Amino acid sequence: MFDSSHLHPMTVHFPIALILIGFIIDLVSVFNKKEPCLAKMSYYMEILGMIAAIVAFGTGYYLTGAMSGEAGIVRDEHKLFATFTLVFIILATTFRVLIVYLKKENTYLRWIALSLYLCAFIFVAITGYIGGVLVQEYLMGI
Repeated sequence: MFDSSHLHPMTVHFPIALILIGFIIDLVSVFNKKEPCLAKMSYYMEILGMIAAIVAFGTGYYLTGAMSGEAGIVRDEHKLFATFTLVFIILATTFRVLIVYLKKENTYLRWIALSLYLCAFIFVAITGYIGGVLVQEYLMGI
């Protein structure tokens, strides 16, 4: 039977895919200036990744149940890295939208935006890994 706790596992795959692939495309676009569509594509993927991360964070925070013991410790670590992911993807996206709006993408500010996006990339990868540990080792969400 479906209940609201199933929404978190259903939504987490979107920010993982959008942020990871979006960052890789963004990195390629920095070094391949001949293809302006790459920068635009990564820009939209970053925005969609941020929206998906907000949804995934919300479903995890508000709709999943408490865990005890070792699984609870791993869940707390997962929540911590999910918070880092959310903070950095919001910072990265807000900064990127600002520099695009100000038409400053071809300045050193682009490297700051890419660095913030890299942090979100790293944190979403760690968060996803720990979430996988919760599912595989502690059978959470099954």
